[in-house]
Amino acid sequence: MLVAGGGTAGAIAGVAAARAGARVLVLEAQGSLGGSGTNAWVTPLMKNVSAGQNLNRGLTDELKARLLARGDGARDQNGNDNWFNPEGLKYVLERLLIEAGGEVLYHTSVVAPVLDGERIRSLVVHNKGGLQGLEADVFIDATGDADVAAAAGVPFHAGDEDGLHQAMSLRFSLAGVDLERLCAFLSANGQWQESPRFMHFWMVWGKKSSLEPLFKQAVADGVLQERDGDYFQAFSVPGRPNELSFNCPRIRADLNDGTDPWHLSGAQTDGREAIERLIRFSKTSLPGCQDAYLGSYAPMVGVRETRRIVGDYTLTLSDMLDCRKFEDSICKNHYPVDIHSVKGGAKLLHEREGTAPYFAPDAYHELPYRCIVPQGIRNLLVPGRAASSTFEAQSSIRVQQNCHSMGEAAGVAAAWAAREYGGEVRRVDGTALREKLRALGANV
Repeated sequence: MLVAGGGTAGAIAGVAAARAGARVLVLEAQGSLGGSGTNAWVTPLMKNVSAGQNLNRGLTDELKARLLARGDGARDQNGNDNWFNPEGLKYVLERLLIEAGGEVLYHTSVVAPVLDGERIRSLVVHNKGGLQGLEADVFIDATGDADVAAAAGVPFHAGDEDGLHQAMSLRFSLAGVDLERLCAFLSANGQWQESPRFMHFWMVWGKKSSLEPLFKQAVADGVLQERDGDYFQAFSVPGRPNELSFNCPRIRADLNDGTDPWHLSGAQTDGREAIERLIRFSKTSLPGCQDAYLGSYAPMVGVRETRRIVGDYTLTLSDMLDCRKFEDSICKNHYPVDIHSVKGGAKLLHEREGTAPYFAPDAYHELPYRCIVPQGIRNLLVPGRAASSTFEAQSSIRVQQNCHSMGEAAGVAAAWAAREYGGEVRRVDGTALREKLRALGANV
């Protein structure tokens, strides 16, 4: 079995498939597993809870436990166990895959699938060995952008009704921060913090953040640009004292397509320029940051949405709001609709309240196995943010823990299809798959 992409969904898919007895090779373009969580520095994990309980279990629980045991994970006083160190996650994912009997081939990019009718026969890849063809019975496209599926002719959608994608981000870390001083300042100025170990602070124009006056002054002084206040957020990081991870800057609006190489390249340069501005702002305006310095640029741009396959089922916003359940469920979700819009005047659309059933504290909807089964190809699964969904629904299910759950389901299903059905993923019974996942500890 071949997994294209060792990111958030792909690494977990590889572990799950190897544990299910499949011979697994994960192909990864970077030098480590984890994708957005490690190479894009998307930390911490966003909470996905219902009635105060985590909805993503199974391998997600094991991942958190290993991070916690080595000091690269943490749990705050509210029971939030989603804090993690991206560098530690690289090692934990790699060990999980290797211990399960899986293999990984780093610094390897997928060039194209080779088709035999409605089946993929092999993937052409490129690395330091040149161009090579790798064959398998079943394939998992965990590229995040549905690269394999799209090249194989699977129909897909991309962007909103105007073809515009969610904003991209380039995250960074700020080191040398006096976290105790910063924590005291924030707590005294409208953003209470539990402790220097568990910090989260933010600013978005017009959202009543206590930091907005500082941003307005920085814009007036020429330290920041107006768009730097469209989205600003930072977190402390377990295992990295005196360091903060910033979930910003957002990339300028015209650079929004993560499948366009020119957009991706432009995002790197635009992001680094914005990071320089944010560092100057932090050093001059945030107590405790005067002696801080750049810890690192994330090596990978954070991409929220590109291609979304057309699968055997397409999850909709109505499915979410009505809390729809499915017999072939592989994931439960209660994360809000979280659209980082690039359209003028729409800074952020993040829905957390309303009258629909989904807004109840104990609500959730389910995502069926059919959403990761692409139309037109018989031996391919596509878990993760490219799963079959509408633009609005994707903005909710795309978070990392849901990608873990989809990846675990894809790995188990792919191993099953390879062992019993010659790679035919539709012959895997979704209801039976759900029962198997439950037996493995998943919350489905």
